[in-house]
Amino acid sequence: MSLENPSGDKVKVTLSDLFIQFLIIGAVSFGGGIIAYERILLIEKRNWLSADEFMGYLAISQTMPGLNSVNLAVLAGDHLRGIWGAVIAALGLILPGSLFVLIIGIAYTNNNNHPLANLLLTGIAAGACGLLAAITYRIGDEHWKHLKSVIIIACTFGLMSIAKLSLPLVLLIMAPISIYLYRPKLQS
Repeated sequence: MSLENPSGDKVKVTLSDLFIQFLIIGAVSFGGGIIAYERILLIEKRNWLSADEFMGYLAISQTMPGLNSVNLAVLAGDHLRGIWGAVIAALGLILPGSLFVLIIGIAYTNNNNHPLANLLLTGIAAGACGLLAAITYRIGDEHWKHLKSVIIIACTFGLMSIAKLSLPLVLLIMAPISIYLYRPKLQS
């Protein structure tokens, strides 16, 4: 399929290229930051999607059950190559992580009392937190410039991380506040 990128050039997307690119993303982003890598691939590196299309697909992927990154891969793959593109993109994305978890799981069950195993898992968790913070900053680049957004982000973080409230409860608290703060203004 040929697509027109934002600069007006025709872009040829093959199933093998789609698979390889999402396989690379799945391999290098294990543990977090996967949405950032998908954004870099789809918008900046390959120009397969516009920034608006990416944000639209990301919003849709967040409403679907499952992992946002896999949902985004399915939606982008479907947009680029139809049903086979969706399947290929999803397989490419989840294959490296699945194999890694399987291998680590087998190794951990054989060595679960080893102190190095727990130390490695702690390091992986810290790296994932850093990647998640980086993607949050990168995707929300415009929101960091607005005081309302920063306050909403800080309150959400505080309710989840400090007060240890559940996600549904935080959504019940923060969603109405956010909707009120960002409600459309009546023009007079």
